[in-house]
Amino acid sequence: MTERYDLVVRGERVLTTAGFQPREVGVRDGRVEALVPLGSGLSADRELDLAPDEVLLPGLVDTHVHVNEPGRTEWEGFETATRAAARGGVTTIVDMPLNSIPPTTSVEALQRKVEATEGKRHVDVGFWGGAVPGNKDELRALHDAGVLGFKCFLLHSGVEEFGHLEPDELEDYLRELATFDGLMLVHAEDSRAIDRAPHAEGDRYERFLGSRPRGAENLAIAEVIERARWTGARAHVLHLSSSDALPMIATAKRDGVRITVETCPHYLALAAEDVPDGATVFKCCPPIREAGNRDLLWQGLLDGTIDCVVTDHSPSTPDLKNLDTGDFGTAWGGVASLQLGLSVVWTAARTRGVPLEQVVRWMSERPAALAGLRDKGTIAVGRAADLVVFAPDDAFVVRPEELEHRNAITAYADRTLSGVVRRTVLAGVDVDLDQPAGRLLWRGRS
Repeated sequence: MTERYDLVVRGERVLTTAGFQPREVGVRDGRVEALVPLGSGLSADRELDLAPDEVLLPGLVDTHVHVNEPGRTEWEGFETATRAAARGGVTTIVDMPLNSIPPTTSVEALQRKVEATEGKRHVDVGFWGGAVPGNKDELRALHDAGVLGFKCFLLHSGVEEFGHLEPDELEDYLRELATFDGLMLVHAEDSRAIDRAPHAEGDRYERFLGSRPRGAENLAIAEVIERARWTGARAHVLHLSSSDALPMIATAKRDGVRITVETCPHYLALAAEDVPDGATVFKCCPPIREAGNRDLLWQGLLDGTIDCVVTDHSPSTPDLKNLDTGDFGTAWGGVASLQLGLSVVWTAARTRGVPLEQVVRWMSERPAALAGLRDKGTIAVGRAADLVVFAPDDAFVVRPEELEHRNAITAYADRTLSGVVRRTVLAGVDVDLDQPAGRLLWRGRS
């Protein structure tokens, strides 16, 4: 009797660990159970044949998403964020611990966060815990409860309820994490350097850029490297924008320091020279820098110094963006791009001759490894059947009102992007935006 699957996907270009191959993918009980040459004749209750212009990718894993619920749900929320993720080919998000109220800095607050997701998860959701002054004794309990790691700031976070660590405190917290091999994610900008930089008031982007100098990142990243070296703990540099830091990161990796690094679509696709004055939709911290800096970030990705690309989706309400005044000094800093990340990066990558399989490695396999999600990130036997049907040569124009994000604000408005997500499959089932079916993901259990 022929073995039967729940779902079979067939295509000339299925992204396997060996690159794009003509394959049939057999799915049962939410997992890939067969990956065989095209023409093998697998049968299933549901069968999907890719169109000639389509490829099959693993679902993306975005480990840097500010959902902001509970407490600031008017900024985003699990319902809208996970809908946007699914539309953009992201099947797993990891929620950041701040901008929600309360922040995820205790087990009790984590439970509040979990409750806020119920009935709203259109994709799978994991959580980072927060490391703030006074909660060092909470870290082990949060780790045991299943958070995937911890985030801290080395300067004011932008919200009063999530305090920042001084460098000596960071070292102390890293020593604590080293006792159970926890991971610390660091917003690495040095508060002293920023305090001494020019102020950012007004509508001139050049002035805002000067208020968040590369030196602030460079100093903070040097601190992270050395404190990780001294403690033996794992550290991860969030949203790298300063290419100046790449040589010391590369040296630290060669020295065996346990450090990883991410960058974001906006740093790879946008440039300071192209940001109009008063266009606060482009404000983020650290900032979008010059085109030459952007080119060096791409080189850092290609040579392995930068490990992964995630969105840092950090939305807010329109009024907080100062769209009426264009004042960069007081506008909320964050770029909303969860639904667009794959297309933004692919559009920029293809102009540089970077293949799609490399983009997916940066946006799926590597973030999954960072978060310890062992069954995510690749199409392989035994892995979760999180799949994306993608048309890399199709194109679309970004219309903010068509995005699933709660607030129709994006730095990519009216841009033409390459690559269209045509279908998103979560655990072997098409995502149905009327029927949330995402799971909770926990450290060691996902």
